[in-house]
Amino acid sequence: MSATRLVKSRMRLLFSLLCLIMGMTMLLAPASTTAKTYQKAVWIPVDSTIERGLESFLHRAFADAQKQQADLVILHINTPGGEVNAADQIGQLIRQAPMHVIAYIDNQAFSAGTYIALNANEIIMTPGSSMGAAAPIDLAGNAADIKFISGWSNKMKAAAELNNRNPDVARAMVEIDTEFPGLKPKGTVLSLDAQQAKQLGYADDVVSNKEELLKKLGIQPDSLQAIEPTGGELVARWVTSPIVMSLLLIIGLGGIVVELFAPGFGVAGTISLFAFSLYFFGHYVAGFANWLHIGLFVIGILLMLLEIFLPGGIVGAIGFISIVTGLVMAAYDTQQGLASLGVAALITAIVTFLLVKKYGVKGLFNKFVLGDTQSNEEGYIAPRDQRELEGKSGITLTPLRPAGVVKVEGKRVDAVSVGGYIEAGTAITVVQVEGTRIVVAELELKE
Repeated sequence: MSATRLVKSRMRLLFSLLCLIMGMTMLLAPASTTAKTYQKAVWIPVDSTIERGLESFLHRAFADAQKQQADLVILHINTPGGEVNAADQIGQLIRQAPMHVIAYIDNQAFSAGTYIALNANEIIMTPGSSMGAAAPIDLAGNAADIKFISGWSNKMKAAAELNNRNPDVARAMVEIDTEFPGLKPKGTVLSLDAQQAKQLGYADDVVSNKEELLKKLGIQPDSLQAIEPTGGELVARWVTSPIVMSLLLIIGLGGIVVELFAPGFGVAGTISLFAFSLYFFGHYVAGFANWLHIGLFVIGILLMLLEIFLPGGIVGAIGFISIVTGLVMAAYDTQQGLASLGVAALITAIVTFLLVKKYGVKGLFNKFVLGDTQSNEEGYIAPRDQRELEGKSGITLTPLRPAGVVKVEGKRVDAVSVGGYIEAGTAITVVQVEGTRIVVAELELKE
């Protein structure tokens, strides 16, 4: 019996030692394991609507972070969502980044913003912030087709699995017509607040504010480097939005049409030029347009102007094709460029119809296509002799700079001033007629 008690006693002693060792290990592990420290951290905003301009900015921002040898990137996400294609490219950029990426959400990261966050190594939220509601919709606000939803759901699922998050939660954020027991009923999409996200493993931590975040990461606020978008990049983000793209093309094309009906180069032409310049500037800064695309557009405009002096319409047709090619190729996506240009062309056609209805076809095409032609059978037909207008009085219909349009004896005629600028509505007299060239001077009224 004594031998048995001895064995039991030794077994209890051994068991006690094992428990003591395990306890010591658990107590000492936190003290011996130091938290990961970061040598260089950068702060990058991901705010407003997600579009191609944001993608271009983030490519530059991550490149700058790598040049600064940053080992931590904090993405400050605050967005209602945006373009799925842009979010997909941003997600790929985050996955391929050599540094640790944290998605910090202190307000909202819905739709495409959730996808961007899921691609980060960590997600940290603040109380009151939300994420989810990632069902894709079209520009009209309707749900996308089932094929697109299925593809987007798979992308969300794959992004969730990157960091061992429950893929069904990601799918529940996308699939409206699917029921996920314990997550959401059919006919809705899932969105999560900070505490719900943490419980489901979609938020790695919840902090009160930015200061607490930096404290947890061991980062001094004054050492944090912020990479902000430049003024040009902000313009590019605005211009590359599909709605703004279409609006600029509508203004540009509409301005050309209005200018065809208005003598001289006036307000409509200036606005049109500004709209096209803004379109190309934004896409150039975003990295989508280059000098070839701009050159094609400029050449097209010049060929369209040349059509005024050359008969036949071939030069004008080539110019039109060149303009369309330049505009579409400058867009970040050919399909989107064609869609925006199509919308602009439709609205411009409506404007043209209304102007033709008001001013007649002659007001448009007589300014754009050369009407006089030379024929071997008929010979050259000279323009009508207008020498009878010499010495007659009239009024300027447009400003003369020095060219413009005047009205003499009820007739609208092109004219040039003899002494420079003359305001519209000024009384003039025809001082000289040389062929088709009519020279006028301001009429001096006798007191």
